Amino acid sequence: MASKLEQLRSMTTVVADTGDIEAVARLKPVDCTTNPTIVLKALGTPVFADRVKEAVAWGKSQSGSSEAVVAAVADRLAISVGAALAELVPGRVSTEVDADLSFDTEASITKARGIIAAYKERGIERDRILIKLASTWEGIKAAEVLQTEGIDCNLTLLFSKAQAIACADAKAFLISPFVGRILDWYKKSTGEDYTSETDPGVISVRQIYNYYKANGISTIVMGASFRNAGEIEALAGCDRLTISPALLDELDKTDGTLERKLSPDNITEDPFQPIDEKTFRWMLNEDAMATEKLSEGIRAFAKDLVALRTMVTKELAAA
Repeated sequence: MASKLEQLRSMTTVVADTGDIEAVARLKPVDCTTNPTIVLKALGTPVFADRVKEAVAWGKSQSGSSEAVVAAVADRLAISVGAALAELVPGRVSTEVDADLSFDTEASITKARGIIAAYKERGIERDRILIKLASTWEGIKAAEVLQTEGIDCNLTLLFSKAQAIACADAKAFLISPFVGRILDWYKKSTGEDYTSETDPGVISVRQIYNYYKANGISTIVMGASFRNAGEIEALAGCDRLTISPALLDELDKTDGTLERKLSPDNITEDPFQPIDEKTFRWMLNEDAMATEKLSEGIRAFAKDLVALRTMVTKELAAA
């Protein structure tokens, strides 16, 4: 019998949530997703040592304030990680707009255009890239503009149906509803344990998937942020799932039948709900979990962005 990973591939597009080059080459996902945490971790490995040296040397030749040069080198390194992954996967690589721009629509749009231009300089066209934006109102509005320019977006840090509805209205290419972080919040809040079927994160993604399919919404649903293989199995059949190498390996070594849980042929009615800014902000405000996890996620990614820029500052000083 095929492993559960192979069975999953037959019903869901498997994406690797990593910057680990060796793991990507071995596991052969269709796409790869990155974020500031993943980029920072990847740059600390020997695989990217030469790319770090190249970016630092490039930075030394640039004019402008030291702060601007550091930011430019950090951006160059993030693109270097994405470009290396793009050499290995046949599909898309997600690259994230700076977390500290999560509440600035215009700055996010400008940053996204710059990321696409930087990839093009390396011979990688926009149809190989997804721009990751936090699912704030401002991030979603940035995605709405970018999509009209042919720049496809991945809306991340998504914890609620309100966010998913707004992303659909913006015609986002893809959303990344989180699973494990929702489970974390509920376990801490209630003190209870959950099965794969009662997991609040799994239930959230299933509800979003159902809403999209019930209303003919073309935005791709890609479950993300998994704590265990059971959550992944409970979402088998979702459009895409982005999974860490450790969990991909676990699924690859596991036998047994994998039951399809999500299918566009098994949908319940869920009326379409257009959403404006006032409604979005109120619905998000009323969801303590989504409000807290969105803010926490932005802060964590911003912290890793600062760590990356601090690393660049030290490398430039030592060069």
